[in-house]
Amino acid sequence: MEKRTIVAILLSIGVMYAYSFIFPPAKQVPPAGSAKQGAVSSATVASAPQATPAATAGAPNAPIAVPAAPAGAARDITVDTDLYSAVFSTQGAGLKKFVLKKYKDVAGPKGQDIVLVNETAANRFNLLSDSRELGLNPTALYNVSGSDLKLTGANKGTLEFTTTTPQGIVFKKTFTFSGDAYRIGLTEQVQNGGSAQVAAPVHLLQTSRVIDQKAGGGRYEVYGPSTLTDNAVKSEKLDSLLKAPVQFDKNILWSAFADKYFMESVIAEKGSIAQVRLSRPSVDANLRDIASPTITVAPGQSAAVSYALYYGPKDLDILKAQGSRLEEVIDYGWFAAIAKPLVVFLKFLYKYTGNYGIAIIIITCILKLVFFPLTHKSYKSMKDMQKLQPKMNELKEKYKNDRDAMNRAVMELYKTHKVNPLGGCLPMIVQIPVFFGLYRSLMYSIELRHAPFYLWITDLSAKDPYYVTPLIMGATMFIQQKMTPTNMDPVQAKMMLMLPVVFTFMFLNFPSGLVIYWLVNNVLTIAQQMYINKSVAD
Repeated sequence: MEKRTIVAILLSIGVMYAYSFIFPPAKQVPPAGSAKQGAVSSATVASAPQATPAATAGAPNAPIAVPAAPAGAARDITVDTDLYSAVFSTQGAGLKKFVLKKYKDVAGPKGQDIVLVNETAANRFNLLSDSRELGLNPTALYNVSGSDLKLTGANKGTLEFTTTTPQGIVFKKTFTFSGDAYRIGLTEQVQNGGSAQVAAPVHLLQTSRVIDQKAGGGRYEVYGPSTLTDNAVKSEKLDSLLKAPVQFDKNILWSAFADKYFMESVIAEKGSIAQVRLSRPSVDANLRDIASPTITVAPGQSAAVSYALYYGPKDLDILKAQGSRLEEVIDYGWFAAIAKPLVVFLKFLYKYTGNYGIAIIIITCILKLVFFPLTHKSYKSMKDMQKLQPKMNELKEKYKNDRDAMNRAVMELYKTHKVNPLGGCLPMIVQIPVFFGLYRSLMYSIELRHAPFYLWITDLSAKDPYYVTPLIMGATMFIQQKMTPTNMDPVQAKMMLMLPVVFTFMFLNFPSGLVIYWLVNNVLTIAQQMYINKSVAD
């Protein structure tokens, strides 16, 4: 009975892994970089709900200084810090390129810096500002104060872009940078230089290039937009956005576009995000239209809204430091409460070992030690059940025509010999959440990305290039299967021996860090079974 339950549990786990292995995410159409796109506009966006601006500053009698119209062609401004290099354009005061310095696209000396944003078409730059009511064009030409910035350490710097609309509105965008942080501040200020009151939301446009996920490899196992709204993270599939846009307008803390390891996001400050509209204006582009609350500005007055921007790695500690629950962009699934502490502990062990592979092995040993009493009880119960197998067969033969009588007799047998039929599987069920938590923490930890172990394993987030560890893992699983006490009939026992083969094929393309965990766990289990077999008298 309990063996069948165990088989069901193991097969359920196998089906879950096999599904993601056999049915990978649907392939997206490759980016059409050479195709000309129409200008992005907020014309299709519903009006944002009325709300108080995040910040206002009144100066009713002070005249608004109207900057001179920008002259000449657009130019680029580069911001270089310890962590990234960003290129802004005076065309739309938009972000056209963003490169991370600490992360490479492939492991080894041939790796190139990760590029999060790289656009040449002005209408697809990141962080364009748009407002029909204010006469603000997303690709308007801006004046900029200052020049290229090079920041190191805690040094800070700002870029201030200014343009004037036909209605006499002076619109100012101020970016604030730090040499040692991914967080970027953004303030959008509206100065009313006209003679009539204006009231309108300002739209911040985030265009993300949709790439061929399959060609991108493991980095794109998770890919698409996410928004923390109404106290929950809402993630949308890119294919569904081709059919219809999606809109959020309740208690929005942030909106992001992320893959497995990296992300770009806009974080609300003092309720500065009133609405987020997700759409795909073209096959190769995803648009997040982030609307501010309605800003009401009388003649001669000004008002502003502020955001925090984050372009960087999905590192749990760094994301938590940003606030606004940004770390929830990492989807650890139902077992997040277990996975997050395991990630923290993994990083703690790395400080002392200097090797994430060794840290994984230590965590595996600790977990095995913690669950030793439960596992011991489980195997002891299976051993006791195995002893009762001959008597159970006799009862089945005796009461083969009376199932109710047979069940009563079997339960009486269990009671007489003080054997719990569920004793073999309950301890294992208790361990399943921990296993899944560790699985999720290893699968989605950027710390393992390009982290070497020893010998031929140079990237714990990638598969074993020679399939050595999955094959050894399969062999240890076979040995473990043979050592496990069983009361199955011969046909069932032979079917169970196929499980190591199935798992071996599934693990061939799993991250080597996860395979190492499973392999070490199997070796420890074999040692534990040897100990239990000796300690439990036949």
